[in-house]
Amino acid sequence: MHSTPSGSQPESLRKALPLEGVRILALEQMQALPYATQLLAHLGADVVKVEPPGLGDSGRGALPAMKDPSGRNVGATFLRNNLGKRSLCVNLKDPRGRQLVLDLARKFDVIAENSKAGSMDRLGLGYSDIAEVHPRGIYVSVSGFGNSVQTPYADWPAYAGIVEAMSGIYEMKRVGDEPPVMNPVGALGDISAALFATIGILAALRHRETTGRGQYVDIAMFDAVLAMTDIVTNFWSMGLSKGAMAPLIMHGFRAKDGWFVLQVGRPAQFARLVELVGHPEWAEDPRFETRQGWIDHLEDTLRPAIEGWASGMTKMEACQALGAVGLAAGPCLEDEEVVRDPHVAARGMMVEIPRTDGVAQPVLTPGSPVRMSDVPPSAAASVRPPWLGEHTSGVLAAELGLSDAELSSLREDGVIA
Repeated sequence: MHSTPSGSQPESLRKALPLEGVRILALEQMQALPYATQLLAHLGADVVKVEPPGLGDSGRGALPAMKDPSGRNVGATFLRNNLGKRSLCVNLKDPRGRQLVLDLARKFDVIAENSKAGSMDRLGLGYSDIAEVHPRGIYVSVSGFGNSVQTPYADWPAYAGIVEAMSGIYEMKRVGDEPPVMNPVGALGDISAALFATIGILAALRHRETTGRGQYVDIAMFDAVLAMTDIVTNFWSMGLSKGAMAPLIMHGFRAKDGWFVLQVGRPAQFARLVELVGHPEWAEDPRFETRQGWIDHLEDTLRPAIEGWASGMTKMEACQALGAVGLAAGPCLEDEEVVRDPHVAARGMMVEIPRTDGVAQPVLTPGSPVRMSDVPPSAAASVRPPWLGEHTSGVLAAELGLSDAELSSLREDGVIA
């Protein structure tokens, strides 16, 4: 991992990346927007993160946490979403702090925020406020339910699990009378919104190249999860509801050291499966003539045969054998197995953040999944997240020409930190 004293990408690396020259002023917290701006930073964008004095981005307060060089907690949510950014501490509730942001906005291509809907308008930093001083600026909002369309949920606070539940996927996957499982795949509600925000930002930048105009990109987390869990509404419209699925073998099976998953959806695939597990005659068995028959006899016939076949193999060996005959299968990896997986290592997907509190094990977070043939992976390497307010003086001096005396006065008054 490359690092610099400032925590931002070295200029020599930034110039090698496709978004070199794109500048983002991010009034962000937690994950739904920070994940998006980090993706853009991976690709060379210069991201200046605006945080409130005191505790900073609320993601810094997440657990587990490590200590920064000043002894303050830095939470896992912050650590994995802010690589390669600069941190600027400004009190947005102070009129002078608001003016600093308005002055800075003119210098940036993208101004992005993910506060509760309407919060930035109340602070005088909404889209209309920014557009007035910077018409070419691209303004991005990420919120639970959006800002640009009337919705009954406009005033609702939202985290990832809230919009995931509202998408219908929790009920679709809930078993019996068990309560729903929150965040079953991590923060899907956050990361899906971040991915769509990234697409919106890139499209708006391209649109500005052709028109010269900035615009408002409005992302609702609820919308993003609806898009990611498309089978809920699509299946309902085609007659499947309340968890009913198309008849496919899409289940987990036990090997000698754990579980693997297998997907079979075509008669030819089924024939290869039953031959592999020692029952080629089942390919012509009337019980398995239809895909629904596969499901009807999964537990009483197919599962015992598949698990009996796999009982002498590891989950990885079983998947290799299935893959060798053209069947898609994957092992259910435990956390340490993922970290040590040879594919993950070959693709360089683990970024190490050295701890600053004496713990030998570095913090790990996934790197960027985007690989480009003309951008060497080493050039896209990330650097550590910024410490709280680490770049306040440097950014304000360089961008707005503030003197040491002016910065000191603002700091003493609690406008910056």
